Amino acid sequence: MVQREAVLRLDEQWARVRSGAAHAEPQERERLLDELIAALRAHPDDPECTARLGLRLADRAALRFAEGDRACALATIEEGLRSSERAAPYSPEFARWYARGLINHGVWLAWPLSDEYRLPRHPLGPAATEGPTAMERAAGERARDLTRAAVGVWAGLDQADPVNRRGLAQAKVFLGDRLAELGATEEAVAWAVDAESDFRQLLLAGHGPEASEEAEGALDHIGHQLELRLRFLAFDSLVGLRAQGLLPERLLPRAVVAARVQGVAESEIAARLGLGAEQVRTMLEVTPWLAVWRVEVRGPDGLWNALPHPWHSATEVRNRTAKEIGDELVREFAASADHPGDGVPWRIHVWWHEEGDPAGARFRLYAGSDRPPATPS
Repeated sequence: MVQREAVLRLDEQWARVRSGAAHAEPQERERLLDELIAALRAHPDDPECTARLGLRLADRAALRFAEGDRACALATIEEGLRSSERAAPYSPEFARWYARGLINHGVWLAWPLSDEYRLPRHPLGPAATEGPTAMERAAGERARDLTRAAVGVWAGLDQADPVNRRGLAQAKVFLGDRLAELGATEEAVAWAVDAESDFRQLLLAGHGPEASEEAEGALDHIGHQLELRLRFLAFDSLVGLRAQGLLPERLLPRAVVAARVQGVAESEIAARLGLGAEQVRTMLEVTPWLAVWRVEVRGPDGLWNALPHPWHSATEVRNRTAKEIGDELVREFAASADHPGDGVPWRIHVWWHEEGDPAGARFRLYAGSDRPPATPS
């Protein structure tokens, strides 16, 4: 058996290779990591070796992910988390390692469900034409549960330590991401607002320039996420968040616009969000939204063909609903020379901000031989 001191020296050697402070060819990296993992496994009753085994198994998993072996990588991470969990009660540092491992595993599991903006890749709900596979959704639910567990680990640590406070705030951001991927957008917004409050408190506490820079970066990210996620919320959800104090004042104009895009009357927006009628009118007049549309005609081969500009375009609008934009497009297209004539199927979709899956359209109309009704979403 390799002695404990020798194991820790080997771990230090790997840490230098991992960070780039020491060079090793890929084959040598693999050999060194395999040797280190075997040596750490030989000390199952030593908390530090057990904690470091969790870290190094995560390193091995990262290598497997890079090679494209997702199944092996996920199995390796699971083994690493079991090791990290055993060590966590022995030291706050080991608990922090475990919490970070839980979050990282959640990110890997949920990867197929999220786009580069950390928004759901698949529209969910009854209108969705395509969604995650059962396996992807199960992985997303596991990712959510792991991330929720990480929040619990961070919350159980001494919150007088700014490292633990930052860790908890970051974990809340990740939990919001995992919830959004599963369609729980209202809950996702609530966690993001909670995290935003935590980071603002950290920024005010002034723990040094590096910590301040980190907090400012996190606040920028959260702010962007909140603005994007408001577009996915029904008006009732916006009202619920407002009632719980989870709709920051700076986001109220976006919430008002979100409600108007859905077709909610100004008077109802004002009443249910606790705003004055003039406030709502001003917000709608000064806050634009981007209407993006696409008109398609079905060809003889059965495929939908998008028409060129102006039937595939976008424009900034103020104080208009998606249905108003859609109805106007329908009238203009029906009267244009580009209309394919009676009996030929055609359709219109209007999105908010960006073109996407038809299930995410705020207005849609199908016409021609098979004519479902217009359905603003």
